[in-house]
Amino acid sequence: MKYYLQEIGEVFKNISSSENGLSSAEAEKRLEANGKNKLKEGKKKTVFQRVLEQLSDPMIIILIVAAVISAVTEWVEHGFGFPTDTVIILVVVVINTVLGVIQESKAEAAIEALQEMSAATSKVLRDGKITSVRSEDLVVGDVVLLEAGDAVPADCRIFESASMKIEEAALTGESVPVGKIIDTLMGGDNNEVSLGDRKNMAYMGSTVVYGRGKAVVVATGMDTEMGKIADAIAQAEESQTPLQIKLAQLSKILTYLVLGICVFLFIFQMVTAYFKGGLGFEVVLNSFMVAVSLAVAAIPEGLAAVVTIVLSIGVTNMSKKNAIIRKLTAVETLGCAQIICSDKTGTLTQNKMTVVDHYGDNEELLSKAMALCCDASIDEDGVVTGEPTEAALVNYANALGFNKNDLVKTAPRIGEAPFDSGRKMMSTVHNIDGEIIQYTKGAPDVILGRCKYAEVDGQVVEFTEELKAQALKDNKRMADQALRVLACSYKKYDSAPASFEPEALEENLVFIGLTGMIDPARPEVKDAIAECRSAGITPIMITGDHKDTAVAIAVQLGIIENDSAAITGAQLDEISDEEFAERVTEFRVYARVQPEHKTRIVNAWRAKGMITAMTGDGVNDAPSIKSADIGVGMGITGTDVTKNVADMVLADDNFATIVSAVSEGRRIYDNIRKAIQFLLGSNLSEVLSIFTATILNFTILKPVHLLFINLVTDSIPALALGLEKPERDIMQRKPRKSNEGIFAGGMGVDVFYQGALVTILTLAAFFIGEFMELYHHFGDVAQAMAHFQFTNIADSSDGMTMAFLTMSMCEIFHSFNMRSQRGSVLGMAFKQKSHNFVLYAAMVASLLLTTAIIEIPFLASAFGFIEAGSTEPALTLAEYGISIGLAFLVIPVVEIVKAFQRKVAKNK
Repeated sequence: MKYYLQEIGEVFKNISSSENGLSSAEAEKRLEANGKNKLKEGKKKTVFQRVLEQLSDPMIIILIVAAVISAVTEWVEHGFGFPTDTVIILVVVVINTVLGVIQESKAEAAIEALQEMSAATSKVLRDGKITSVRSEDLVVGDVVLLEAGDAVPADCRIFESASMKIEEAALTGESVPVGKIIDTLMGGDNNEVSLGDRKNMAYMGSTVVYGRGKAVVVATGMDTEMGKIADAIAQAEESQTPLQIKLAQLSKILTYLVLGICVFLFIFQMVTAYFKGGLGFEVVLNSFMVAVSLAVAAIPEGLAAVVTIVLSIGVTNMSKKNAIIRKLTAVETLGCAQIICSDKTGTLTQNKMTVVDHYGDNEELLSKAMALCCDASIDEDGVVTGEPTEAALVNYANALGFNKNDLVKTAPRIGEAPFDSGRKMMSTVHNIDGEIIQYTKGAPDVILGRCKYAEVDGQVVEFTEELKAQALKDNKRMADQALRVLACSYKKYDSAPASFEPEALEENLVFIGLTGMIDPARPEVKDAIAECRSAGITPIMITGDHKDTAVAIAVQLGIIENDSAAITGAQLDEISDEEFAERVTEFRVYARVQPEHKTRIVNAWRAKGMITAMTGDGVNDAPSIKSADIGVGMGITGTDVTKNVADMVLADDNFATIVSAVSEGRRIYDNIRKAIQFLLGSNLSEVLSIFTATILNFTILKPVHLLFINLVTDSIPALALGLEKPERDIMQRKPRKSNEGIFAGGMGVDVFYQGALVTILTLAAFFIGEFMELYHHFGDVAQAMAHFQFTNIADSSDGMTMAFLTMSMCEIFHSFNMRSQRGSVLGMAFKQKSHNFVLYAAMVASLLLTTAIIEIPFLASAFGFIEAGSTEPALTLAEYGISIGLAFLVIPVVEIVKAFQRKVAKNK
């Protein structure tokens, strides 16, 4: 029901109530029938559900199956011994699951925060008497008494207002409190009035800041405007970030790849064994173990942990720059944001009305008069409290050196005619050392009409048409800049007036001047928006404020050049979804919008494939923040509702913080791609090595060796790669496309050739080790050559150990290559003086750990490099040197390929 379009008598009739409210019995009956004046609570996932979600990842499932097969094999071959391989695999699974649950556990407290915003108790008329009841027990038809400081407990139709003003910024985005009336409104197009213009209504979640009034409840709970927002929050789908989508795709590809290769090799070995004369139980188990080895080799066990930790480090860095990340995988989304839809009030502006212009000869008198003719106050610390417009006037005087407390002492108030929306004026009368003076402020058109005189150069002169015309000209000048203009005047008396009625006071006034005020733009925002543009990001302003105000701020900030790119919510309602989808790129400023408009705007951009961010602080921003690819809430002025649905919260409410967050997001994504390329190249080398060895019928590495490489020599350097500094042009690039594949930019080719290169070096090390072992056995090169073969090789401890050391060292050296996908790492280190000391430390640590398990006897025995109880070194010094030398070749080879790639790119 559009109660704001109905006469109050009709409203009472429709809801079966009256100005005296309801009886207690009727209220109880309605409460039982319609329920509490509360918002529905959202469902939350349990910890168990979150754990199951983590374990449902295909790669995790394959690892669990591999662990089970490994345990069974260990039991069959060695009895109930300690299943080393199984334990290591399961530890990996547990670590990944715990990290995932911790990082993804986000409290869905938005609905609870909405409930906290509602008033705890309310004064109502029950049985014709004023009584206090819990706000959740209010029903439609209750008459509520409102006064300054009260939170509005439900949606109400106002029928009595004594200069009542209500702060509705959280719902509408408009910073100036709305003066409330009791008159019936006239509907515009489609017989509709926007939320911010319904001046005869009071809505749940808003606050009375001035005056008093009475209103009848017309909607409670989920039927209120606040309830619609809560419902929109509940229905808004949380979409996956680009990184989540890409990792999910990668997981799917790897799963199919692993299963396919495992099945192929299992069948290949079974067929080979059959034609050789037997399919015994041992052959089946060996085939299973080959499949397990391949699964372990193909799955980058450290990938999930590396990505999570790199993101966590990025989160820490961003928090130091006042950007608090609430959803881990959303870190990189800002890095590819193409659209930032920002609320105006409190985000682009300071949410603080400020006098920025004035007209009049005597600014001292003007500021003093304005400060005295208002009810705002200032404390000892200079903090002003009161209605925002009046607070701006007190701050204006204070900035000029006139503290209101001092003014009040020298000019105490002895009478007043309070502000009234009908008169659009307020008058106060003061005694200044026995001289009686009255100050009157209000709307310029009204004040100018009541002035007979004006003060010019310290003299009172007749307020001529010429002077009035000049005042009107300056009024228009300020209004054209979207300033809120107030006029001020005075009148002197020989003694206190007999009557303080407005009719007696407000005539024959002396005009002093005009003040123009606005909620000003944050000083740092203009540069931030300019930097966003250089980074290929389009800023969009969305506000509940008036169009002229929005346009003025947008032009000042550089969002638009004129009002041709601005549109109101009412105009937007006249555009169909299909037409809006085509025209959304035409608009940069949206004014007088309602919550559903914001979500519609965000969805229109997203439908065009644009990665969209939404910033805001009010309750009205929550649904669109949740619908956006990344929602950005404000930490200081933001409501709890907005913070709880946001992916990122700006601790300093500074739009400029978004710029550093964008840069950090791009850096993190770059580094994650480096880590992914490094890990996948490593895993590909393992897969190719196992595949080749299986085809040639020998064992090159065991599952435990592959797990060590994946978790130590791969994961530790990969983590260090996540700490690389941003490249110089990171904020001059256009945002990457949301559908850009994870292997874009030639990364797939790089993974393949680098994986193949490491495979060749590893196989070379194995065959050299096999030859060295034969040489040590026969003591003669010719004999060793005579017995050397490339297929059907029995377990070779030297060959396996050299292959392990070479592959491990290849990964360590290759991590140095991965500091840049195309740039020369030697140039970075020596020319640009760009160093990643954490990576250097990680390389040394990996080298020491790898050497330890080869050279320390009990570790070498556990990994199968030497016989149990043996104290002989696993490798000779020559074998160790050859392995390291082969591994080092990965650096010059990759550098040569990069140089060729750079030359090709330059020619293109």
